Amino acid sequence: MFQSFGPDDFLSSRCIWVNGPVIVGAGPSGLAVGAGLKNQGVPFIILERANCIASLWQKRTYNRLKLHLPKQFCQLPNFPFPEDFPEYPTKYQFISYLESYAKHFDINPHFNETVQSAKYDETFGLWRVKTISTGGPNPIGVEYICRWLVVATGENAEKVAPEFEGLQDFGGHVTHACDYKSGQSYSGERVLVVGCGNSGMEVSLDLCNHNANPSMVVRSSVHILPREVFGKSTFELAVSMMKWLPLWLVDKIMLILAHLILGNTEKYGLKRPSMGPLELKNTAGKTPVLDIGALDKIRSGEIKIVPGIKKFSRGRVELVNGQTLEIDSVILATGYRSNVPSWLKEDEFFSEEGFPKNPFPNGWKGKSGLYAVGFTRRGLSGASLDAISVAHDIAKCWKQETKHKKTSSDARHRRCISHF
Repeated sequence: MFQSFGPDDFLSSRCIWVNGPVIVGAGPSGLAVGAGLKNQGVPFIILERANCIASLWQKRTYNRLKLHLPKQFCQLPNFPFPEDFPEYPTKYQFISYLESYAKHFDINPHFNETVQSAKYDETFGLWRVKTISTGGPNPIGVEYICRWLVVATGENAEKVAPEFEGLQDFGGHVTHACDYKSGQSYSGERVLVVGCGNSGMEVSLDLCNHNANPSMVVRSSVHILPREVFGKSTFELAVSMMKWLPLWLVDKIMLILAHLILGNTEKYGLKRPSMGPLELKNTAGKTPVLDIGALDKIRSGEIKIVPGIKKFSRGRVELVNGQTLEIDSVILATGYRSNVPSWLKEDEFFSEEGFPKNPFPNGWKGKSGLYAVGFTRRGLSGASLDAISVAHDIAKCWKQETKHKKTSSDARHRRCISHF
């Protein structure tokens, strides 16, 4: 969240000139851009509101999480995963990989520094990035002045928590999936999981494995695919087929294979969308669920499928079909959103939803030195492609503008004599 401070709260304020880009966000996207710039000898700084890299992975994911795709589709540029890592690394292995990545490229973000606003100054042709630094005993206001700004805060910066009638009167434990770690504390409880994406499915499966009784709200249609087909990654198979076949045909083949392996999911209350899984991902950014065991629990009745919510009351929920369930806890697996509109004072490149207006693969570059990485809705591989493009483009501009030959250097900053 973005905090507000009054002028009296500041011990001091500083203005810093950056001889290179400012990158906002120290997740995989920001690190990948930083690594590309390091290789080109371009100085930069990375601003990160949390106290660690990849805070989404470190602080807002459940313990059992593994990468949904094989590791070769998730590695960042110029740094493969260790050979001894499994095909689907755990979240802890992925965090370890990212920490090794930052160390290998000598990337040192400015932690505990929350961007309040970023605005392009037309008069000077520079970006003004205002932050609050909370790493010390008192908050400090800092303004960075730079020629290039890279937005790398990603698609999942803030949780989405819908409002439901009567939820404040429910009385039981309510949490978002970003704060869920394990089903251990829910043993024996009746838990309503709101949402049927990958998080909702995996949380429900984890609850089952810890002897809880989950009911999962499925409000709309959802594509469920097997994670693997005949021992090969479903995603890898789709990527291979798309080199030779049109997308609509690949979708048809994927759905036939899913039906052969998983059977008819509609009889369990899991209706498929009319649009194919790959087309839906490309047009609406909606990711298909890759099944890792939840479907078996749904078939057996251990995970119950229920329709949308009408309202909550004390210890219970009324559904849109009139059914009432007695429940002990609620977990909102209702997803995340971009937070870019809350701090970037610009409306030409980014939409109101906080995504680049130009579709992939042309959504990485705006005007006036503005760039975006990690908004492709194509996972880590999409972010890596954008990071390579952004780093190359900035390096080219930086070398032209500074007439600077490639050197390996740390970011060099000068303190401004005064504010612009």
